[in-house]
Amino acid sequence: MNRKQKMIKKTAKRAKARLNKHTAPTIKKYVSKAERAEQQAKLEAEAAEQAAETVAETASEEKATPAS
Repeated sequence: MNRKQKMIKKTAKRAKARLNKHTAPTIKKYVSKAERAEQQAKLEAEAAEQAAETVAETASEEKATPAS
């Protein structure tokens, strides 16, 4: 490999390394059991709310369309 090829290879490696830099995590590492339980409860409440909305929508659609 000649000198020019070596330089090209080295600059390509550096550019790739710049793209692959590790970024520090923005979230905190430890989540307590209480916090996890709260988050799970919120998710379940939202899921139940969405399920209730879809049931209400289907019920209203059935009422709106007359039986032929």
